[in-house]
Amino acid sequence: MTENSPLRRGWTTGTCATAATRAAFEALVTGRFPDPVAVTLPGGGRPAFALATAERGDGFARAGVIKDAGDDPDVTHGALIVATVRPAAAGTGVMFRAGEGVGTVTRPGLPLPPGEPAINPVPRAMIRAAVAEVCAATGTAGDVTVEIAVPGGDALARKTLNPRLGIVGGLSILGTTGIVVPFSCAAWIHSIHRGIDVARAAGLDHVAGATGSTSEAAIAALDRLPEIALIDMGDFVGGLLKYLRVHPVDRVTVAGGFAKMVKLSQGLLDLHSRAGAVDLGHLARLAAEAGAPPALAERIAVANTALDALEQTRAAGLDIAAVVADRAVATAARVLAGTSVGVDVAVFDRAGGLLARTPVVRS
Repeated sequence: MTENSPLRRGWTTGTCATAATRAAFEALVTGRFPDPVAVTLPGGGRPAFALATAERGDGFARAGVIKDAGDDPDVTHGALIVATVRPAAAGTGVMFRAGEGVGTVTRPGLPLPPGEPAINPVPRAMIRAAVAEVCAATGTAGDVTVEIAVPGGDALARKTLNPRLGIVGGLSILGTTGIVVPFSCAAWIHSIHRGIDVARAAGLDHVAGATGSTSEAAIAALDRLPEIALIDMGDFVGGLLKYLRVHPVDRVTVAGGFAKMVKLSQGLLDLHSRAGAVDLGHLARLAAEAGAPPALAERIAVANTALDALEQTRAAGLDIAAVVADRAVATAARVLAGTSVGVDVAVFDRAGGLLARTPVVRS
């Protein structure tokens, strides 16, 4: 890939599970595995997939597809998605089972009730449609049990938010469009939303979104929050706050390191470096508000980093973190304007020490 070439799109676990299911069901009915196997996406596209595994036995057929996430840094890129299809009793339709490496829902608040395999609604609809296609072509009934497995998925799931969401034993089979858009970060934002849903379903009135593990541990200890109240928002403070506009709780705390909160104070809702850098000129103006003399403000405007600016102001006995926090909570409150959600901001240093904390703001 050249520097200016477009990033390559990939396929969701839901699409791969659908392709594997269609191939396995067709083999169960006809004795032949289609390879490649084509499936229909929710938006109408029809990609085809090569089979990585294919096996028939007494009363079952099994097929596997390797997930290609394109140029997205997806934890499941390269994973084998396997579907095993077995006949079921007449009139039962398509029933789903979690195989190796696919999780089971244990908490309310998710799109599926507790006890269900973590195969999300859109992938389920895609799988049912693929089964119906084969039924229409062969004149057979679509009463089957579909078991989706991801070998090694339990280990991969530990790198995701599934354990915190109460999805145990493995990964979720996800996807709404069937397509992975590189660096869209849709999966992370999806996890933020599900985390809020789980917290709301548990009756919690206070959640905290943290930019990283240090600030998360610090705010959890400071406010004595249970794990279920902690939302790993990463850089996506906008994804957190915008979802809370529609799915409110009484209070949300935004917690993060100094540099990230400077970006929020600038008005940025995506705190990743690709979305914008720390504006040292802005920071110099905030330092002046905190009482920095002109010479110090000028040095901050050309500081090496936000941390450098923080250290310079602290050495001068100035509390720039408090000003940053006040501006940051104003940004957050604007997003939540017109709702009942109260918001406050906590700024931590790299060791988890509290630098500044705002009162709760309600618009």
